[in-house]
Amino acid sequence: MHLILMQPTEILVDQPIAKLTAEGQNGEFCLLPNHVDIVAALVPGILAFELDDGTENLWAVDEGLLVKQGSTVRVAVRHGVPGDSLETLQQAVEQQFRQLEEREEQARNRLAKLESSFLREFIDLGGTP
Repeated sequence: MHLILMQPTEILVDQPIAKLTAEGQNGEFCLLPNHVDIVAALVPGILAFELDDGTENLWAVDEGLLVKQGSTVRVAVRHGVPGDSLETLQQAVEQQFRQLEEREEQARNRLAKLESSFLREFIDLGGTP
């Protein structure tokens, strides 16, 4: 099989694999090369895949969509974080969430400033709040 793991801004993984395990809305499932074609909605969790040499790769993924068509498996997620073990994945995900929370807080602050500036301008023009 060939895995293409992508998020909106980049391709994270593009390589041959022997096996893939993911978590869908109905639970965890495994794909092997001769499985039938499938489309599955993914929930936030761990995406694990095994390379042809037996090496296992782990990715923490946000919700997304998996499409297996023929020998190609395409997975589109909002966010993906690689890790060597569950412990390193947990640390990486926590760091990623902290960064996202900081960006969201900055966006909320900018929006609040914009709204207050708009209200001041509106009042200065003689409007009533």
